Amino acid sequence: MNNHMIISVMSKDRPGIIADITGAIFKLGGDLADLNQTVLCGYLTMILSVSFDPEVTKEDVVAAVSHIKSPCKFEVSIKETGDDPPPGDPPEETYILTVQGPNRAGIVHGISSFCYLHNINITDLVTTLKNNLYIMALQLDLRGCDISLDLLRRELDDYAQAGDLTVVLQHNDIFAATHEISLR
Repeated sequence: MNNHMIISVMSKDRPGIIADITGAIFKLGGDLADLNQTVLCGYLTMILSVSFDPEVTKEDVVAAVSHIKSPCKFEVSIKETGDDPPPGDPPEETYILTVQGPNRAGIVHGISSFCYLHNINITDLVTTLKNNLYIMALQLDLRGCDISLDLLRRELDDYAQAGDLTVVLQHNDIFAATHEISLR
């Protein structure tokens, strides 16, 4: 039985941080399943899903990261989840919602509240602001949604019109097929 951990790291950004963190994990024998990383306002944030042998503790991981020679301090938070996680394939009812419109306060709150109202789980969310245009991409798990897909689309269209937004809801498979990065 492996010891699975969700590891969160934040630091002032610089080249080499991902190599440093994943190197520390590799030295502990960690098997990296998933990694999500971004830089906001000059700070790198990274979340990793890693499985270790049972004898590796979260204190071992914190110690390994703290011994990385770096001019920037790493803030590390770890949640032990026990056994290896289930496979990371999204459920069949996974959709991608893209939203864009003029920047204003409350856009993320409005969309997330809309999702909550219909028992839709947001599994991934990315936003960006450029030239007063606010853009969001959300990965949604619709398994718990309390209305039909057709009604959901109509309500999203009504919400978008009222908020001067453009929204597109498409199945994850369609999104993945049209945005796939070829590794040839």
